[in-house]
Amino acid sequence: MRMPSAKQRVTATDVARSLGLSRATVGFVLNSTPGQTIPEKTRQRVLAEAERLGYRPNRAAQTLRRGSSRLVLLVLPDWPVEDSMADYVDEMACALDRAGYSLITYTRRAADRSRPLWESVTPDVVIGLADFDAEEQDSLRASGVRRVVIGTVGRSEAAVAGVGLQVEHLYSLGHRRLAYATGGEERLADLVAARVAAAQGAAERLGLEPLDVREVGTGEASAVTSVLAWRDSGVTGVVAYNDTVAAIVVGAAMRAGIGVPAPLAVIGHDDTRLAAVFVPSLSSVRMDAAGVARYTADLALHAAGELAAAPEPALPTMTMIRRESS
Repeated sequence: MRMPSAKQRVTATDVARSLGLSRATVGFVLNSTPGQTIPEKTRQRVLAEAERLGYRPNRAAQTLRRGSSRLVLLVLPDWPVEDSMADYVDEMACALDRAGYSLITYTRRAADRSRPLWESVTPDVVIGLADFDAEEQDSLRASGVRRVVIGTVGRSEAAVAGVGLQVEHLYSLGHRRLAYATGGEERLADLVAARVAAAQGAAERLGLEPLDVREVGTGEASAVTSVLAWRDSGVTGVVAYNDTVAAIVVGAAMRAGIGVPAPLAVIGHDDTRLAAVFVPSLSSVRMDAAGVARYTADLALHAAGELAAAPEPALPTMTMIRRESS
């Protein structure tokens, strides 16, 4: 069997020539053309030889032929990519790959001057984790993007789904004077505000006073100052925006000589790897990122016509993980 030149792209014709089969037969196998009666043994020979020769499909040609790029573009908000988001993207990529689609991610930033990525590629589906503004919607239409779906992770109701569990957990342990700790990430301001509002709402439903909200992410001194102020006002439980902020609060409390979990209990959010390895380990709330990813992938596959029925909408499953900090 003759190997093509290393400088040449391996084509279906090369595979056919190497096996002594017709180009049509090889093309039917490599393109998974339906309605053909090609023996399974022949199909396996073609696939094995294509792998041996290093054949890779010509995506541009396939897109022209079938009118589909098999690409899904996931537009991410400008948030730090922490464990739960990374797990979400990985699981979605796997779910789409099983259906024969490839996932591309693109982070949109307010300061970006470049054109959005959907103007440069030809995705079958664009997924947004938050609503697109009017300018972006115009750009999507002008680019010929016909299928746009909005996932759940970036929507406010999903982003705050675990906050009530944080407040309820501290309440169940007997804490009646609570505080809320935020970080200093300006790009997360909207999400922080949504979580603060959700925490205040949960406290009100339980008959508690409004939470004392303070930012602790701007340096060691400000974190210690906040913790001392909470102690002096009778706060015994702190709801943190995320696990990183929870770690800052715990560290500040220890530097100030305040014990954790008594007299100060702290709970984080997102159940990142930090939560389990920090000393003391951090209580947190875990989102079922894999489940949300599969749901969003199914939304995209439904939009692409791969699934007959749309998946049932649902908020992500949140689980309370109690550790040493509470």
